[in-house]
Amino acid sequence: QVQLVESGGGLVQAGGSLRLSCAFSGGTFSNYGLGWFRQAPEKGREFVADISWTGSNTYYADSAKGRFTISRDNAKNTLFLQMNRLEPEDTAVYYCAASPFAIGRGATRYTFWGQGTPVTVSS
Repeated sequence: QVQLVESGGGLVQAGGSLRLSCAFSGGTFSNYGLGWFRQAPEKGREFVADISWTGSNTYYADSAKGRFTISRDNAKNTLFLQMNRLEPEDTAVYYCAASPFAIGRGATRYTFWGQGTPVTVSS
């Protein structure tokens, strides 16, 4: 069974940076497309970014473009999200997700989810 474990969240001041990691186990990492989502308090789960199996294709939500970078290391079975110029509006629990099929903005496209890592950006 595929398992995903996020880490790297925490408290940061506005304008700061964080790098989230997602450790993958229980399957062949390079067979899965991957995504990052987030959920702020009292809001629905929101797409942040996704990355293809080889890492050659990435896609970002408008809120993440120019500030966040998604990447993967297929040798280390790890997904990353580098977040720069963080804003209070980025405060949320961040989740990584994996799909053996098509990926995209819709959360239903993803089969496996991590437990989330909280990010708090203070103003």
